[in-house]
Amino acid sequence: MPDIIIVGGLAVLPTGPETVDIGVDRGRIVAIGAPGSLAGGADRTIDASGQIVIPGGIDPHVHCRWPIVVPGVTQHQMTDGPAQVSRAALHGGTTTIIDFALVGDGDSVQQAIERRQREWSGDCHCDYAFHTMVQGKIAPEILPQLAEAVQAGHPSVKMFTTDITPSRKGRMVDFGGIWEVLKVLAQAGGIAAIHAEDNDIVMHMYEKLIREDRTGFENMAEVHNTLSEDLSFNRVIRLAANIEGAALYMMHTSAATGVAAIAAARAKGVPIYGETLHQYLMYTAEDYKKPNGQIYHTYPSLKFHDDQEALWKATDHGAIQTVATDEICCPLRIKLQGRRIDDTTGGNAGVEPRLSLIYTETVEKRGYSLADFVGLVSTNAAKIMGLYPKKGALAVGSDADIVLLDPRQRKIVRAAELHEADYSPWEDRDLTAWPSMTILRGKIVVERDTFTGDLKDGQFLPRKVPEQIRTRPAV
Repeated sequence: MPDIIIVGGLAVLPTGPETVDIGVDRGRIVAIGAPGSLAGGADRTIDASGQIVIPGGIDPHVHCRWPIVVPGVTQHQMTDGPAQVSRAALHGGTTTIIDFALVGDGDSVQQAIERRQREWSGDCHCDYAFHTMVQGKIAPEILPQLAEAVQAGHPSVKMFTTDITPSRKGRMVDFGGIWEVLKVLAQAGGIAAIHAEDNDIVMHMYEKLIREDRTGFENMAEVHNTLSEDLSFNRVIRLAANIEGAALYMMHTSAATGVAAIAAARAKGVPIYGETLHQYLMYTAEDYKKPNGQIYHTYPSLKFHDDQEALWKATDHGAIQTVATDEICCPLRIKLQGRRIDDTTGGNAGVEPRLSLIYTETVEKRGYSLADFVGLVSTNAAKIMGLYPKKGALAVGSDADIVLLDPRQRKIVRAAELHEADYSPWEDRDLTAWPSMTILRGKIVVERDTFTGDLKDGQFLPRKVPEQIRTRPAV
């Protein structure tokens, strides 16, 4: 008999929402049946009446224990680690997070991955994976190592087309390097995760605004601008379109120009997928002018109302498939320490409220289906990143990562009640639902805000991107 039976809830299955019983045994979903068909015999029966039962959320873009670069400071401040971020994630209904393994100077790809795995092992409450990250000049010996990493279960590789700020020289991969990596990934079965901005435009605008003494961070959207996104997205897409099997995942799409570039490429059959962030969907460059406006910032910058409208439209069966966070968890004093266009800290604390925020904004405010909401916060990331159907699905055989989302439980966001940082950019947001329970591989880890997880719970997830994801726009 199952360990757990969940009854009475409206479950968002791969076939659509349906009131069913769900049986869980030894960490997996073992049965899904009509109401009453699984009654009796379980160690625990959970009544989910009045609630929405969904697969655990997947955040495909977080940064834990990551250096915060401050110009002139050699000892970097590190962001909070996976222990804190993963606990917050589980409280908010996210059961899987994907971070990054940076291949530094002198590293082999394998060394970088093994180092990151040592840092995370036994220090994460939820399941996790890593994108491999390469930067700067790509040494020839790195290319076959990336192919080996893909075969070993690390199929996504992140690259920057910009240094982002003048103080971060060496981060950008030139287009020749991107071209070579894309060819390797196409052959090996991987996918490229791209932070795309036009470096020439970005650095020109830094020089221009500094020369004009307009260095306040409120001018950030002039530096990391919509033209930069237009040029860089289209250039990367042209590279990929000329390499058979080259698949792209465009990280933190922020502008209407990026949306248009992805949409045009998808229409031509290019296997490209768009990620945006909840910051871009709910804040604009005008929010930089608010007190402590740095709390809303990430790179690329917030844009404008028309960009926001384009992003929202793109989440409705368009160019955007996932909503991530670009999580940077740190104290408010660290988030506020930069005030210039060239020193403001990117990212912010957002993994905990992400799922409920997107439910509120999509289902409640815009009339999205429950299936579309689940796609944006879980299923699509699982499919694109090679985790489906182990993750991202309520299906027999899938991991029992299950969230009971309670639409009767409204919540006003208060940083003091969350489990991330001592501030929240979502303070005072009125959410129309909140998880009453989070289950990770069959273990109840959060119940009515009581945390019962353990740092030994989190497991590393090897991945393989399916061929259909890499050959056409399949999500």
